[in-house]
Amino acid sequence: MTPLTNGLHEECGVFGVFAKEKTNVAATTYYGLFALQHRGQESCGIVVNDDGVFNSYKDTGLVNDVFTPERLDGLGQGNMAVGHVRYGTTGANARLNAQPILVNHYKGRMALAHNGNLVNTYELRHELEKQGSIFHTTSDTEVISYLVTKERLEAPSIEEALNRAMNKINGAYSLVIMSPAKLIAARDENGFRPLCYGITNEGTYIGASESCALDSVGAKFVRDLLPGEIVVFDESGVRSIKDHCGKRPHTLCVFEYIYFARPDSVIEGASVHEARLRAGAFLALEHPVQADIVIGVPDSGIDAAIGYSHQSGIPYGIGFIKNKYIGRTFISPGQSSREDKVRIKLNVVASVVKGKRVVLIDDSIVRGTTSGRIVKLLRDAGATEVHMRVSAPPFLNPCYYGTDIDSREHLIACHHSIKEISDIIGTDSLGYLSVENAKKLAVHANGCECGYCTACFSGEYPTNIPTEMHKDKFDRKISESKEKTTT
Repeated sequence: MTPLTNGLHEECGVFGVFAKEKTNVAATTYYGLFALQHRGQESCGIVVNDDGVFNSYKDTGLVNDVFTPERLDGLGQGNMAVGHVRYGTTGANARLNAQPILVNHYKGRMALAHNGNLVNTYELRHELEKQGSIFHTTSDTEVISYLVTKERLEAPSIEEALNRAMNKINGAYSLVIMSPAKLIAARDENGFRPLCYGITNEGTYIGASESCALDSVGAKFVRDLLPGEIVVFDESGVRSIKDHCGKRPHTLCVFEYIYFARPDSVIEGASVHEARLRAGAFLALEHPVQADIVIGVPDSGIDAAIGYSHQSGIPYGIGFIKNKYIGRTFISPGQSSREDKVRIKLNVVASVVKGKRVVLIDDSIVRGTTSGRIVKLLRDAGATEVHMRVSAPPFLNPCYYGTDIDSREHLIACHHSIKEISDIIGTDSLGYLSVENAKKLAVHANGCECGYCTACFSGEYPTNIPTEMHKDKFDRKISESKEKTTT
C-alpha cells in the first residue's frame, strides 16, 4: 500500500462498455475515465475487445496524458471495453500495478478492473502461491483474477466462475470484467463501493463507479447494483445473479458522500451535492460560532461551506482560488514537495478574508500538516480569526476497505484532543461532524435503503479484518509475500 501523506488517498474508478455493434468503444471509455479521474490519479488503462481479440494499453499518469489521440486510435474499434483509473491501496505505484488486469487462461481471455480492497488478501495469496500461482503484481486485483480463472476450469460460464470466487473473497470490491463475449459487473456483499449501470439511446450498456461517468457518455442511469449482485451484459441483454445478495448488511462507505464521489453523482438514490450541503448544515447546528464569512477548501469543502452558510446565516465567500493544473497534495513523494504544492495549489482571495472572522470548512484532517498550512495562508492574508469545521468525524481507526486511512500512529486525532489539534493547526476553534449525523447525510430516493460503514470513525468494522491490526504490518506481509514469489 502507498504510504499515507497528508490527505486522503482516493479510491479507484471502473468503467465498462457493451455495444451491439462494433464502434469506437475506446473513446467512450476514455470519456468515462475522464469523468472518474477524481477517483484515481496514479495510473489508468483501457482494454478493447474486437471479436475476442483484446487490445490494451495502461500506464502511470492522468487519463489525458496517457491516452493521446494516437494511443486511442491504436486500440482500434470493438463492441466491448473496460477501463480503470487507479490510486493504489494494495500494491505500489507502478505501471506494473496499473489496471485493468489482462489474463490469458485455459478457456479464453479476461480483463478485470477492480475498485476496493480485500481484507483476506494475504491469506488468499499464500494459499494460491502454495498451489503454484506466480504473482506478477502486488495488487489484490490479481488475487481476484486468479480465483476467477481457477474456478473457470470447472464452472460452465465466466459469471458462474465469478459467483463461486465470491465465496472466497472478503472485503470491498466493485468489479467490471470482460470476457470475449460478455461484460460483467459485480459488487461485494456489503456494497462498500458504488457501482451502477445505464444505457444509451443506441442501446449500449455502460457500467461505472459513479453516475457522473454515465452522464459523460450520454447514457441514462438505470440503477445501482445491489450489494452482492452480479450483472451480465451480452447479446441476449441484461441478466442478474443475486446468489450473494442479502447475506450481509449494506454498509456503503460514508466517505463517498463526504469526499470521494463527484458532487454531480447520485449514489444509492442520493445526491452527493445535497449530502454535502447537509453536512455543512449539521456542522452549523453542532458547532455554531460568531463569524463574518464562511469559506470552503476546494473542492469537496465548498458544498459543505455553502450548507453551513445557509444554516447559520453567515455569508458565504470564495476564499481560495485553486490551481486546476496541479495534482492533489498527497501525490507528492516528499514533505518539502508537498509543502510547495500546498502554496501553489491554493491561493487566498485576500479581499474576502482580510480583517474578518472566518469559518473554514474542509472535509477531513488526517495528520494535520496540510490543515495547518491552509490556516497559516488565511492568517497571512489578514484573517483575524479562523474557526475550522470538518465535514467528517475524527479519524480514529485504519480502513481496510480501500480508503488509505493509515494506522493509528499516523492519525492526529488518536493522539490529541480536539483542543490540542486546534492549537497544533493554529485555529481559534475546531469542530467535527458527529458520527451520528454523518450517517444522516444522504436522503435516499425511490425507496432505497442504505446503511454505512463508519469504521474509520467508530471502530465498528462490518467484516472480519486482517489479523495484523497495525496496517503497516499488514502491508509488510503483502510485500514479503511478493518477495517470496519473485525470488
